[in-house]
Amino acid sequence: MSLLKNVGTIGGLTMVSRVFGFARDILLARVLGAGGVADAWQLAFQLPNIFRRLFAEGAFASAFVPLFNRRMKEGDDISESRQFAEEVLAFLIPVLVVFGSIALIAMPWIARLFANEGIEADPELMDLAVLMARVAFPYLAFMSLATLFAAILNSLSRFAAAAAAPILLNICMITALVYGTTLDGSEEARRQIGLYLSVAVTVSGILQLVWLMFWAKRSGFNMALRLPKITSGVKELGILILPAILGAGVYQISRFIDLFFLSTLPDGAYSYLAYGDRLNQLPLGIIGIALGTAILPSLSRMIAAEDSDGASRLQSNAVELAMLLTVPAAVALFVTGSAFTRAFYTGGAFTLSDSFATGAVVSALVVGLPAYVLIKVLIPNFFARKDTRTPVYTAGASLLLNIALNFVLVPKYGVIGLALAGAAAAWSNVTLLLIILARKGYFRLSGMVTWRVIRICLAAAIMGAALYYVMPFGSEYYAGNVIERVGSIGALVSVGAIIYFISAVGLGVVNRATIAQLTRRTG
Repeated sequence: MSLLKNVGTIGGLTMVSRVFGFARDILLARVLGAGGVADAWQLAFQLPNIFRRLFAEGAFASAFVPLFNRRMKEGDDISESRQFAEEVLAFLIPVLVVFGSIALIAMPWIARLFANEGIEADPELMDLAVLMARVAFPYLAFMSLATLFAAILNSLSRFAAAAAAPILLNICMITALVYGTTLDGSEEARRQIGLYLSVAVTVSGILQLVWLMFWAKRSGFNMALRLPKITSGVKELGILILPAILGAGVYQISRFIDLFFLSTLPDGAYSYLAYGDRLNQLPLGIIGIALGTAILPSLSRMIAAEDSDGASRLQSNAVELAMLLTVPAAVALFVTGSAFTRAFYTGGAFTLSDSFATGAVVSALVVGLPAYVLIKVLIPNFFARKDTRTPVYTAGASLLLNIALNFVLVPKYGVIGLALAGAAAAWSNVTLLLIILARKGYFRLSGMVTWRVIRICLAAAIMGAALYYVMPFGSEYYAGNVIERVGSIGALVSVGAIIYFISAVGLGVVNRATIAQLTRRTG
């Protein structure tokens, strides 16, 4: 299947999930607002969610897929790969039980470590944050197990089921929030809604696990439970996964750092960052996750077959497609971030000033959006070769820079400084990854791809200038009635899309040769 087709399948379903997630956050803003219970909920939700993204989506999948694909290639049938998956499952379950139990016991200390002044100053709110975190934390265990089945399906180039699974999380949370809108809007009602949301998160983890187990069984992987045993395969996975936690999860580790620095900021900072990151996550999730997921199995197969030319071509296509889609999204959100936050979030408990504050955070976050996507695109090149150490070094360097910049920028610019520090660290990580890939002979940006990326940036800059000129004309409509909001945002999106497309065609970024290259089969 072609890279474009694989990315389209994953990205399309991820887009559905992100749209549901966006609807969820709109409801969340209206029902809980910013600060108080909203901050406590964001803290409680971030703890299992960051661990999930760090371990399940990052380290585990990146380490498991190449080993699984190697066994698929070496074996005459799927028995060897099934045995490996069963061994991993048997070892994973007790590890998750032990880790989850420790986290539940230590949750009061963990939550206080990341709680801001507003939460710490209210003992009842602090107790609520701990309770919500405990109720939601089992989600991590269920999703870690679900990731094993998702990795198997992705290795078989059956991407749809895994890409659709997160929709269940958003449906469960939206259900809880819709019920919350029937309550009286009091402080006690908001606390109840926070608990409902925590339950919804854990229930969604169970549903996603069952969903992926069903599709894995349909694909011929009806796995049996074994007694835990440290086999050679499990040991090899463990050797790869420990450094991969840092190498593949730099974005999530930076979020832990963000939580620590957020604890020093005034009430509302958690919510502004969470709502702003939802807009940032739309293109990041749709493009970055789709590309990273799509190329890892293909890269693993090509490298195992010693097809270096095919691997290099696939990596170039992924970089080009990432920039073609991400740069204009970043520029558009940088210019129009406050228009989007006013249109989608303003109302109920979320004030216009909250929307402007969130819009400023969006503009800062998207400075690093292309870099975050490129990290997801470049790191699979190392993991496909079972090289998990190199991403550790680049991630470590970028994290040190992130921490240093946080100390400088957060006291002066607050949550906006925190977002800018993360963006700068991400770009430093991309730079190091590209340099090391070239030196190791894994991948080198060709002059043709570099020149095309420059033209993509020029086309996006032209679009950004047009949006900067057009945006003020809709100022009175962005926070108006539903028709005014939809119409004004629709007009902005249409202007941006048309200008970018015309600019991209005029600069030769999009042509038949490009489309033919991206639709070529990847093996």
